[in-house]
Amino acid sequence: MIVGSVVGSVVSTKKNEKLIGCKLMIVEPMEGMAGAKERLIAVDNVGAGIGEIVLVAQGSAARIGCAKETAPIDAAIVGIVDSGTGIY
Repeated sequence: MIVGSVVGSVVSTKKNEKLIGCKLMIVEPMEGMAGAKERLIAVDNVGAGIGEIVLVAQGSAARIGCAKETAPIDAAIVGIVDSGTGIY
């Protein structure tokens, strides 16, 4: 899991049918997060907005976190950070 900042959103009118209804956000991982070097697109099912700090699950944990085990999802926003020590 990584911590990142939501920096934008993506709109896709044509996509895999299992992604219909999914909100897609662009997340920039915080500096120092292991394996996180570039921005990524994550499914958001917690209602995060641009500028918020979020928790992102990747891989099979992302699909499970969205309750879409058979969807082509490899990153999902699973929480919004209210506060944290050592994050910033």
